[in-house]
Amino acid sequence: MAQGCPERWRQPGACGLPNLAPEVTAPERHNDLPWQLLKMFNNQLRDERANLTTLASTHTNIPKLKAGFVGGQFWSAYVPCDTQNKDAVRRTLEQIDVVHRMCQMYPETFVCVTNSTGIRRAFQEGRVASLVGVEGGHSIDSSLAVLRALYHLGMRYLTLTHSCNTPWADNWLVDTGEDKAQSQGLSLFGQTVLKEMNRLGVMIDLAHVSVATMKAALELSKAPVIFSHSSAYSLCAHRRNVPDDVLQLVKQTGSLVMVNFYNDYVACQREANLSQVADHLDYIKNVAGAEAVGFGGDYDGVSRVPSGLEDVSKYPDLVAELLRRQWTEAEIRGALADNLLRVFEAVEEASDHTQTPEEEPIPLDKLEPSCRTKYGYSQAPSLHRQLGALLASLALLPLGLCLL
Repeated sequence: MAQGCPERWRQPGACGLPNLAPEVTAPERHNDLPWQLLKMFNNQLRDERANLTTLASTHTNIPKLKAGFVGGQFWSAYVPCDTQNKDAVRRTLEQIDVVHRMCQMYPETFVCVTNSTGIRRAFQEGRVASLVGVEGGHSIDSSLAVLRALYHLGMRYLTLTHSCNTPWADNWLVDTGEDKAQSQGLSLFGQTVLKEMNRLGVMIDLAHVSVATMKAALELSKAPVIFSHSSAYSLCAHRRNVPDDVLQLVKQTGSLVMVNFYNDYVACQREANLSQVADHLDYIKNVAGAEAVGFGGDYDGVSRVPSGLEDVSKYPDLVAELLRRQWTEAEIRGALADNLLRVFEAVEEASDHTQTPEEEPIPLDKLEPSCRTKYGYSQAPSLHRQLGALLASLALLPLGLCLL
């Protein structure tokens, strides 16, 4: 690595790359700081221990963001799979709320935005463009109405599954044999979810999904898709990573793979280093093209990160490594910001809010038993049984009156 380069990367000619900055900053695609705020402080941002200027136990805080020149951030609104069929929607709303309150509490650092224009404006203002990505399709509780509501609250990407199937999409554990395929990728309702995401302008995120789900989504979507935090399967044969045949589809559709920094997905072992992350960036660039690669991070969502990339302040070191590997100015700009902005703008262009929203609900028999109510399901079997019993009782009423 070029010694001393990160400290001078904003200067003309730094690392042999003239005028790369100041207008270029690094947006991270996936950061789980909101999850840490929930676990550590129950989302109470006014707790003095939760001060994002002094918080030291996380990969992310305001000084680290500034040191890493992070100019844009998709904050993950993540809730675990054990909330599925329970309180997933409520928990997701709480995580979206904490992102909005971060922007309110630290307006000099964060500005909540919902479109590509807002990201560019935040870059110019020197603030961190803050967007919401919802990590896990279970967060919409198989409801198109909830999907639309989350869009109105600022969600701009949805990861179709986390590490569990939804009733309409299969997750990556299907490919390991730990889960059984239920939808063979995407069910008919899952296809409807994708169509509605296209209509709204929500990026489809294929991190955490099965290969069958990846291929189905890449074929169906009218706009490019993203892998918000995944790496190259050929370098680390972990099922959370993207295989070569899918990388070819990524290339054909103008989609984007943002490399995950979790050691287990980088090196397939507990230890990894910055150079191995750069290997994944190189590999995806070579297979799918320079416009298909970005930084995924996954800071504060994983327990082990590579040496040299200990927190969000270390992005300049990764840039320096790519420069040492002879990445061009355009390729660096793409990995830092331009590739994501291109995909986001394509998703926005493909959206059509004048189009009639999708309305057909998921079949009731596809939903797992839970405490959910059944309002609106007029064909529900239990409702037929209740109606039949009522009619039988009414039929006996005249007989009873005659006996009086």
